[in-house]
Amino acid sequence: MQNSYAQSRLLKLFLAAAAVLTPFLANAQGSYIPYNRDYYHLLDRYDILRGQNNPVYRSATKPYRRDDVAAYLDSIADDPVIRSRSDQFNIAYLSQDNWEFVSRETPESKKPFLKGLYRRPGDFAHYYSEEFDIHVSPVIYLNGGLEPDFEQNPNRLSRGVVLRGSIDKKVGFYTYFTTSEAFFPSWVKTYAEHNGAVPGEGFWKEYNGEGYSYFSALGHVSYNITKHIEVEVGHDRNFIGEGYRSFLLSDFSNPYMFVKFNTRVWKFQLTNIWTQMTADVDYDRGRPTDGRYPQKWFSFHRLGFNIGKNLNLGFFESVMTDKVDFNYFNPIVFYRWVEQSLGTPDKVMLGIDGKWNFHPGMQLYGQFALDEFVFSEFFGQDGKGSKRNKYGIQAGYKYINAFNLSNLDLQLEFNSARPYTFQEKKDYQSYSNWRTPLTHPRGANFREILGILRYQPIPKLSLTFQGLYQLYGADPDEATNWGGDVLKNRLEGSPTGLFGNEIGQGIENKFVQTNLNASYMLKHNFFIDASHTFRQRTAQDLDSPETSNYLQLAFRWNFIRPDYNY
Repeated sequence: MQNSYAQSRLLKLFLAAAAVLTPFLANAQGSYIPYNRDYYHLLDRYDILRGQNNPVYRSATKPYRRDDVAAYLDSIADDPVIRSRSDQFNIAYLSQDNWEFVSRETPESKKPFLKGLYRRPGDFAHYYSEEFDIHVSPVIYLNGGLEPDFEQNPNRLSRGVVLRGSIDKKVGFYTYFTTSEAFFPSWVKTYAEHNGAVPGEGFWKEYNGEGYSYFSALGHVSYNITKHIEVEVGHDRNFIGEGYRSFLLSDFSNPYMFVKFNTRVWKFQLTNIWTQMTADVDYDRGRPTDGRYPQKWFSFHRLGFNIGKNLNLGFFESVMTDKVDFNYFNPIVFYRWVEQSLGTPDKVMLGIDGKWNFHPGMQLYGQFALDEFVFSEFFGQDGKGSKRNKYGIQAGYKYINAFNLSNLDLQLEFNSARPYTFQEKKDYQSYSNWRTPLTHPRGANFREILGILRYQPIPKLSLTFQGLYQLYGADPDEATNWGGDVLKNRLEGSPTGLFGNEIGQGIENKFVQTNLNASYMLKHNFFIDASHTFRQRTAQDLDSPETSNYLQLAFRWNFIRPDYNY
C-alpha cells in the first residue's frame, strides 16, 4: 500500500509540474471544443467534400482546438463546396461559436439582454481583451419520454454552467459542471445496473427509487510549449478515430485525469496521452459508497501522417497497468519492448487506423486494434478460433451530399471484436474505466453493422436516422465468461479451451435498433429535439422477441444530445 501511495504521489507531482512550468513557454492557444458527434460532423463533412486532408489539424484525434477550428473555417469560407443555404448557415454558426479566433466579421446580437448580456449570440456573458477573455453560458437539458412497456417513463433534468477563455492568448481553459436527476430508458437502466455505473458519468446516487442523481464536472488547461508542441492537462474524455465507434479510445467511459501532448511537424502528428483512471468502485447495498477507489494508469501514443493530399495513416500503441511506472512516460519508446523488459506484467495493445478521401464527397476509414496474436493459430495452421487471437476491427464509408442531394450525408460502419479482447488476466488491467469499456460499449464478442443518414433540409432543422444491428454472445451468469464482458478475468470462468472460440459464443443475441431524431435550433445552441427509438432483441434464452419503443421530446441549451445507442 505504501509503495502504491508513493507511486501515486509521483504521478501527481509529474502532472503538477507539467501544468505549472510549461505555460511560461507557450504561444497562442485556444481551449478545446467538447466532442459532440453532431457538431464535429459539420466540420468533418467539408474535408470530405473537398477530398483532402484537413490542412490545419488532424481529424483522427478529438477534440479539436478552437483556434484551429477558426483557422480552418477562415480557409474554407469562400470555398466552392459551401454552396447551399444550410452550408452557409453552418459556417456562420460554427464561426459565431468560435468568434474570438475567427478573422472574418461575426455579427453581434441585434438585441442584447439588459445591454450587457448576450452581446454575442453564443455567450450569456463575456469579456474580451488582448490579455484575457472569458465566456460564460448556462447549461440546461430537460426531456420527457414515453416507453409504454416500462413502468417508469424516462425523463431527465440537467442544469449547470460552462465557462471557457484564455489568458494572454497563451493559455486556454475550459470548465463545465452540471447536476442531474434522471430516469433512463429501460435498456440504459439495465446497462447501468449490470455495470454498476452510469455510462459517461461515474459516481451516482439513487433518486426516487428507480432514478439516478449525479454531478458532472469537466475541465482542462491547454497551451503550446513551442510552435509545434501543444499540451493539455485536464479531466475529460478523448476520442481517437474517424468512426462512430472507436477501438483505440472512445468517449463512452467516465471522464479521467490526463496529460496530452500533440506534436505536429510537417506531415506528422504524434499524440501522447498519460492518464490516471478508476480501476474499480466500492459498493454498499448496490450503490457506490465512500472510499479510496483503486486506481490504474493508462498510456497511449499514436503517430499519424499524411500520404499525399487525401490519405492519413496512424499507428498506435497503449499500455494499461495497475501501478505507476515511469518507463511508460517516455513519449517515443516502444511500449511492448518496455513491457517485455519488465517481465510482461501489463496489458499492451497496438494497431493501425486510417482514412482515405478517395473522391470528393466520399471517404473510407478503418481501425485494427490488436490485443494478442499468434501467427500459426491466426491462420488456422495449429488450430482455429484461438483464444490468443484477440482483436477489434472497424471498416467505414462516408458519402457527403449523397446522390447529389445537398446536405444529405450517409455513413456505413462495420465493427467486430473477438471474444476476450480487452479483458486481462490480472486485476485492474482490463481496457475499462469506472466499470465501463474504454472502447465499444458492447465490450467484445460481437459483430455490428450501423448506418447513419443525416439530412439538413433547411438551415435550422437537422434530421438523423440511425439503424443498428448487433450479433453478440452473452454470459448466462456472473461466474461464466464467454469473452464479452471486459470487466471479467480472461482466465476465469471460460467454458472453452484454447481453440474453438467464435464471435457470438455463449447465449447468442441478435439485436436491432432504429432511431429517428429531429433537432431544430431556435436560438444559437438552443435546440428542440424530438425522437423515436425502436429496439428488438431475440436470444436463445427468450421465448419471443423482446421489443421496446421510446418516444421523447427534449429542450437543450449548450448541452450535447444524449446518445443511447448501446
